[in-house]
Amino acid sequence: MVRVRYVDADILIIGGGMAGSGAAWEARYWCRNCRVVIAEKANINRSGAVAMGLSAINTYMGLKCKENTVEDYVKYVRGDLMGIVREDLVYDYARHVDSTVHLFDEWGLPIWPNPQTGCYVREGKWQIMIHGESYKAIVAEAARKAVGEENVFNRVMVTHLLKSPSNPNRVVGAIGFNVNDGTVYVFRAKATIVSAGGGSHVYRPRSQGEGLGRAWYPPWSSASSYGLMIEAGAVMTMMEARFVVPRFKDGYGPVGAYQLLLKTKITNAYGQDFWKPHYEEIKKLYSGKGNYPDLPITPTTLRVYAQRLEWMAGRGPSLMRTEETVKKGTESEAIAYEDFLDMTISQVVIWAGQNHEPAERPYEVITTEPYVMGSHATECGAWASGPDDLAPKKIEGLPDDRGYQYYWGYNRMTTLDGLFCAGDGCGANPHKFSSGSFTEGRLAAKSAVLFIMDHSDEKIEVDKAQVDSIITKLMEPLERYERGKYTVVTGPSYMHPIDPTKMYWKQGLFRLQKIMDEYAGGWSTMYVTNEWMLNRALELLQFLKEDFINYAAAQDWHELMRVWELWHRILTAEAVVRHMLFRKETRWPGYYVRADYPALDDENWHVFVNSRYDAKTGKWELWKVPVIHIIPFP
Repeated sequence: MVRVRYVDADILIIGGGMAGSGAAWEARYWCRNCRVVIAEKANINRSGAVAMGLSAINTYMGLKCKENTVEDYVKYVRGDLMGIVREDLVYDYARHVDSTVHLFDEWGLPIWPNPQTGCYVREGKWQIMIHGESYKAIVAEAARKAVGEENVFNRVMVTHLLKSPSNPNRVVGAIGFNVNDGTVYVFRAKATIVSAGGGSHVYRPRSQGEGLGRAWYPPWSSASSYGLMIEAGAVMTMMEARFVVPRFKDGYGPVGAYQLLLKTKITNAYGQDFWKPHYEEIKKLYSGKGNYPDLPITPTTLRVYAQRLEWMAGRGPSLMRTEETVKKGTESEAIAYEDFLDMTISQVVIWAGQNHEPAERPYEVITTEPYVMGSHATECGAWASGPDDLAPKKIEGLPDDRGYQYYWGYNRMTTLDGLFCAGDGCGANPHKFSSGSFTEGRLAAKSAVLFIMDHSDEKIEVDKAQVDSIITKLMEPLERYERGKYTVVTGPSYMHPIDPTKMYWKQGLFRLQKIMDEYAGGWSTMYVTNEWMLNRALELLQFLKEDFINYAAAQDWHELMRVWELWHRILTAEAVVRHMLFRKETRWPGYYVRADYPALDDENWHVFVNSRYDAKTGKWELWKVPVIHIIPFP
């Protein structure tokens, strides 16, 4: 017997990470009488990508100290993504992000002060230093107090969005379940904000065996933002720009503080510069209209690519020369350790286990497996309306379809009525990081409040047949296991049993990761793919989808969560592959190389790639949308 609980809300926020917390705080500010509900599959106090903490806030303009301008920031972000970003969306969060950081300061986040200037200590041009081990807990407290503890639904995983029975383009809430007791929640909402994070473990991670599950981006980030919106038919954008990042080997420790604050250089194994030997080749293939290799800050993807070329030339691995900048017993050593104790404790544990002293010798840096994200140096996510004062209005010569236009009235609303996005879920505006994601949550919430005020006479309808159908589908993996649990053959205890009639979540996950790694530009192929490989990936993903539908099984509520996480990852993976197949060029060589189109092609591909999935037919539609520059380009 399934327990079902209905919850009515004015605004439903799916995911309580940085973006979700920002949305909660802002929604309460603009709508005191609204009921704002957060559904979070973990616990909001330690959820999202910032759960473990951070050592820096990566997006802060410093406008009051006249350190930067918003225009310069847009140019920087545009250059880092090789010319393709929604400049209206980037400008919008950038002009508001300082106010978000000042809120964090007010709430008690320890930000390093600079007594000489009265500003904050800079890590880099856009970054400031913090002691952020309790970063998320501080932000979550503000969100909880804003909406009320009774409106925070921890341990509830949302699996499907609900559509209006009278308007298939209108989202009216969502369905999920409590991962501890199995209670099904039917959320009826006038507006819904998706802020459920990006996707790790879509690709096979480098850490396996004893390090199984270890990743740079949190393993609980299961691509649900994308899976939910793809299945509901929202237009997605830039899903091909999945992200690869250099990190300290095995511990996935970030390199920012070492490079930017301590000015530590990365070399090849022989102490030589990794960029100069490949500059001419990179300039020839990837200059484009933006002359990207010669920008003041070299794009992340080109720096990553140059390092990889050194490995392929036999001069690897890359080494972070910590022995040159970290001195024992000095502040530099304290910074070197505190950087990881603030956010990536596992790196320090690995160093301790390997008797490694950063002041005595360098440490290896390696590129990770690919991640699907929208808030770091990449831009996967939903296509959303821009702000009224910045977004280009009607673009003549293109269809009126929202999937081709930049503006349809409500900032950060997806192409579906009543469905908003923020953080990793919102595409084409990268480099938000923690502060920008919180800011984008605020922007989405303010717009959602305006939406429900404009539609105050609308009655939210939910079709009982639709609800019953989703609940049946949601519970099917549990029932499948119960029906056939005596057909189990055998199997090792650390895996699932061998059973010819079922597919358990871990079996499906490993299968997905193998497909993506071997055919869609994973680390085992040095991030190289081509048309044949991508088509083979699609073929195998179709088999996986069929097997999921017919054989997915779960022994308990926790496994049921893992099963639906897998489904969201599969849908996301298919979007990634279809986008990579559609874009016939190599624009981000550090992230992946299309060997059959190895160069950047600004004449034909200085465009966004957008897509829409039809869940009823299983068909995808993909198309180009022109990039509109609001800051002069190049």
